[in-house]
Amino acid sequence: MPTLQTWNLTLPSASFSCIWNRRPLPSTGGIRLTQVPRPRKFLRSRGRAGLESARQLDALGGCGESAAAGQGDPEWRAPTVLLPGQQIAARGPGTRHHRCSTEALPHCIRHQVPPENTLCLPTSPEQLQVLCAAILREMSPFDSLALSCDHAQNTRQLSFVASVLLAQGDRGEEVRHVSQRIFTVLENRQPEGSSVRHLLPILSKVISLAPGILQEDQTNLLSKRLVDWLRYASIQQGLPHSGGFFSTPRIRQPGPITEVDGAVASDFFTVLSTGQHFTEDQWLNMQAFSMLRTWLLYSGPEDPGTPDADDKSEPEGSTLSVLSATSTASHLLPPRERLREVAFEYCQRLLEQSNRRALRKGDSDLQKACVVEAVLVLDVLCRQDPSFLYRTLSCLKALHRRLGEDPGSERALVPLAQFFLNHGEAATVDSEAVYQHLLSRLPSERFHSPMLAFEIIHFCTYNLALFDSHFLGLLKMSFPNLFKFLAWNSPPLTAKFVALLPALVDAGTALEMLHMLLDLPCLTAALDLQLRSSPTPSERPLWDTTFRIPSCLEAFRDPQFQGLFQYLLRTKASGSMEGLTPLHQLLQPMASCARVAQCAEAVPTLLQAFFSAVTQFANGALINQLALLLLERNDSLYQVPQYEARVHRVLSSQFLALCKLKPSLVVELARELLEFVGRVSSIHSRASMFTCVVWAIGEYLSVTCDRRCTVEQINKFFEALEALLFEVTQSRSSVDLPCCPPEVVTTLMTTLTKLASRSQDLIPRVSLFLSKMRTLAQSPTTSSMHRKEDTEAIRIRATELLMLLKMPSVAQFVFTPTVGVCQPRYHRDTNTALPLALRMVSRLVEKEASLLPG
Repeated sequence: MPTLQTWNLTLPSASFSCIWNRRPLPSTGGIRLTQVPRPRKFLRSRGRAGLESARQLDALGGCGESAAAGQGDPEWRAPTVLLPGQQIAARGPGTRHHRCSTEALPHCIRHQVPPENTLCLPTSPEQLQVLCAAILREMSPFDSLALSCDHAQNTRQLSFVASVLLAQGDRGEEVRHVSQRIFTVLENRQPEGSSVRHLLPILSKVISLAPGILQEDQTNLLSKRLVDWLRYASIQQGLPHSGGFFSTPRIRQPGPITEVDGAVASDFFTVLSTGQHFTEDQWLNMQAFSMLRTWLLYSGPEDPGTPDADDKSEPEGSTLSVLSATSTASHLLPPRERLREVAFEYCQRLLEQSNRRALRKGDSDLQKACVVEAVLVLDVLCRQDPSFLYRTLSCLKALHRRLGEDPGSERALVPLAQFFLNHGEAATVDSEAVYQHLLSRLPSERFHSPMLAFEIIHFCTYNLALFDSHFLGLLKMSFPNLFKFLAWNSPPLTAKFVALLPALVDAGTALEMLHMLLDLPCLTAALDLQLRSSPTPSERPLWDTTFRIPSCLEAFRDPQFQGLFQYLLRTKASGSMEGLTPLHQLLQPMASCARVAQCAEAVPTLLQAFFSAVTQFANGALINQLALLLLERNDSLYQVPQYEARVHRVLSSQFLALCKLKPSLVVELARELLEFVGRVSSIHSRASMFTCVVWAIGEYLSVTCDRRCTVEQINKFFEALEALLFEVTQSRSSVDLPCCPPEVVTTLMTTLTKLASRSQDLIPRVSLFLSKMRTLAQSPTTSSMHRKEDTEAIRIRATELLMLLKMPSVAQFVFTPTVGVCQPRYHRDTNTALPLALRMVSRLVEKEASLLPG
């Protein structure tokens, strides 16, 4: 049985109750909705207070499905709107009939006209048009939609209709038709009470959907209109809206527009001009500036580095070029060049207004946003016409000096750096100070700003191809500072740093960077303490206030640990590596902090990206250093929950990758590897790394990989691994020493067999040991320590290895094949002897195994 639902809608100036049958109401922007399900009943609206709801939805989305879903959806029915204090009658399947008065309802609602028809009716209230347009946009695209912008009665209605048509995509030249209708309106004088500012967002959407759709005369027309709106808006305030009980019959003369500091405006109107009320052309001025950069990029020359074809200015850099650009009568320029001149004047005016001290915080925030946009527009202007460059440099140099003194306007540094990167070489300007400010001061002081962090890292990744060797060197030296952004904002920045890491790492910074990546969660905790210890904390704490960590704060302020904290929070690469194990212990109470745990989740991905980059250029010495660092840091990590296990998996796989890249690594690091495998305690906490090291010893400790390998080295490793295997298999498990993982046992047995095949004097010893292992795997003691499938795997592996050792030449052939035999084609080519040999060995092993007792 379908359920009738009543919706309480809050629109700009009225409240309605809308009854919808069987079809969930789609979402629309800017309107909030309350759902009150009542089976087989209708609810009455109670004035503006509306109805209490069971579920609050945002933007008319997620209204739930009808109870009759899947029973054959009837033809779509329009919503019925109930005005405050009125009732309406409706019937649904299985519901009782309710009678009420509908005389006061609009004609389109009483007769349930579809939304597209309601949208085009001249008598429809604007609030209803907003609702219908939003519904149609959310339900788009339609297979057939009976809408046309030709019948729109005013610009407001045209904007609603056009927004629905553009939501369908470019079907049947709809975008072209919409743009022609808009430009027809722009060409004509608007009647009283009509405004074209509703059409400018639609025009921006048209440009984004079909960039090449506008004709030359349309481009010139809009450029002329933008010039008028930007430069010639009124400098007098608008009249207040009259009407209402408290209105006065005497209307005061509007006062002049003021600046943000309260002074009377001495120049033309901009978005930073203030007043109590604004005129229509002032609103158009603000909206024109909001789309100015998009329009300049669209209407500019195809090659943004050159002026238009009809630009007759002299070559860039000449004195005559600069003088002519400033002395030319601007009203004689073509429309697009005239727009650039006006845009340049507008941006200069904004930079001048941003110097004023705003009286309100909202105006101060607007100043900072306008500075960012002004610099971006100037960058576009200078790329399109280099004659603007020399007039721009002086004001931007002054802007940079001011930004260094104003701690709240850091975001303007990113577009400023982009400007100097694009034009610094042509203008012969030293932009070192801008880059130093961007990469040194900002990450240290504003690492907790997500927007600034994203913009700076995006600037670095986006412009990698444009950076010269000097800037790349500065970027590489600043990686500890950039990692502060990553440590504090790891989820949104991880992908960016994966792309940036190849540019940051080189042979000189690889080891230090690897240390810092492994200590990244520890850096997050230190940054948290730095914020907590700040003398001027923010009004809204940027850290987890549920954590009470007085011991960590005391340690952060303790002079005894200042050196370690300063090294962890350094701003540039130092080339040295200091052990941070004491800090790991001091910051352990913060290991469960949400931000620290979030950062720890990103480290394995970053480590993979780091090794992918470093293995592209690493030489033999660097590979040895990286392998040693992996062994060293394997048991020296910040104790974040599940962090060690994830990192160990990455480090162990990368150790094998380094060994494959340099097979002689095992021979060259024989002493360090012997020390590593000699520690029994490391097996239980680092099983993955230990297994990979043992496997690498068995795989690469041979004359085939390094001619410097000797029998003495093989014997040393054999004795160490034999003693280790005996110890882990004979000792009983306890709380302090849990049982050894079965994959470690099988890897140890295989490695011992490989070493014995290369030094055949060891075969009797390993054969005896493997026999004991096979017997031990079947004993009740071992069965109680391991699962049944684990003990069976140990027994099978011991049996297979024993059978191979009974044929030493075959064992050597299988365990230490020549380089040619290792090629993949030999395993698949039936014309070679390897497949035959493998089949023969398999049959022999199976036959011998079947003859064994038990």
